[in-house]
Amino acid sequence: MSTSHAKQAEAYLQNDAVATRHDATFYGVRQKRDKMAQALPEWEQLRDAASQIKKHTVTHLADYLEQFAARAEANGVHVHWAKDADEYNAIVLDILSSHGVKKVVKSKSMLTEECHLNQHLEAQGIDVVETDLGERILQLMHLAPSHIVMPALHVHREEIGDCFRRLGLMDEVKDVPVPEDPNDPTCLTYVARMHLRRQFAEAGAGMTGANFGVAETGDVVVCTNEGNADMSTSIPCLHIVSMGIEKLVPDLSSLAVFQRLLARCGTGQETTVYTSHFRGPRPGGEMHIVLVDNGRSTILADSEHWQTLKCMRCGACMNTCPVYRRSAGYSYSYFIPGPIGINLGMLRDAAAHSGNVSACSLCMSCDQVCPVQVDLSQQIYRWRQRLEAIGQANAMKKLMSQGMTILFNHPALYTATLRLSPAANWLPSALMNSALNPWARGHQMMKFPKKSFHALWNELSKKS
Repeated sequence: MSTSHAKQAEAYLQNDAVATRHDATFYGVRQKRDKMAQALPEWEQLRDAASQIKKHTVTHLADYLEQFAARAEANGVHVHWAKDADEYNAIVLDILSSHGVKKVVKSKSMLTEECHLNQHLEAQGIDVVETDLGERILQLMHLAPSHIVMPALHVHREEIGDCFRRLGLMDEVKDVPVPEDPNDPTCLTYVARMHLRRQFAEAGAGMTGANFGVAETGDVVVCTNEGNADMSTSIPCLHIVSMGIEKLVPDLSSLAVFQRLLARCGTGQETTVYTSHFRGPRPGGEMHIVLVDNGRSTILADSEHWQTLKCMRCGACMNTCPVYRRSAGYSYSYFIPGPIGINLGMLRDAAAHSGNVSACSLCMSCDQVCPVQVDLSQQIYRWRQRLEAIGQANAMKKLMSQGMTILFNHPALYTATLRLSPAANWLPSALMNSALNPWARGHQMMKFPKKSFHALWNELSKKS
């Protein structure tokens, strides 16, 4: 059953101060992105190049996957293939179990969110610790990410401080400074850092995602601002990489194009603080890469929506989207929100996520900022045309469309309606701006002019 984005957004918008702060925060990131783009004269050429590289790679995916796997294995890496989430979870569990691992430290990975890996491992008695600061905060608060790059930006420091105190994290750190403000960000960050340092030391395995995989060399490239991926792989001897098959680029020259775009688009930085290349296991250790399909081959075969595979998860489409900024991530039924999330959710399960399709104004801003030129708004428009076929069309909108069809196909009826429309101005305001009129929710009902545009046009035509 589809969950209505509009209903979820309505609940969120009850707190206007929170919604306004969310809007301003993410639009600020969008503005930083614009400054970075304007500073590079070759910006549009970079976008063109990235789009063409991705198009070439995904349309030759089998060849590049074979090349990547061969190179990785030659580098001493164990390569595994998973057709779906169940197979992926089973592979990871088997690797961890065979090494007797009871605690895993894990850097941010949307693929593991997609496959519900954490829940699967925890059900088997394995402690999974998110090491990205935002992800760890959300994990401790039992919340899901609200954004793919800045997952906890919607959470306020007062909430974080309350959570840390409730769980005793403040007591774990004996030398923590005591500022006047109990929710001082520097203090909270220090507590989180000391807490995570102990997790790194105790873990038997480290897991990372993959921003990119380089077919030519077998490199896995992970981009972070906190260095948590490096900590997750430099202390435990076992490193497991979770990688969607669409993450490949052909060579290091291609990678350079994406490296220049990723942080500029996602966070307004020239580059991430850490860009780590993992080509093989650390001395005395093991490295495993799990290549995951989980529906990506099906997406590639979809002539209308294959371009979603070009996405490199920078989050720029969310930062610019006026609907996401005002409704936040939890209003969407799919775990990835915003324009890209609407399309990915529909590709995953159209019936379950069709309620997100209305969360788009078709302003096309997402198309303009996407670094790989995914036609996000056009794909959403195509999904809207298919709602009737999958039994998810809105009954009221269908009725309205049928009424408009009759009106526009009968000129005499249309003209008569235009002449009568000013009569609505005489109806009581309490009636026009009530729950009986959906337009009045968020709008003041318009005043109809005495003469329609058609009437004015005819008068002008006669005078000329």
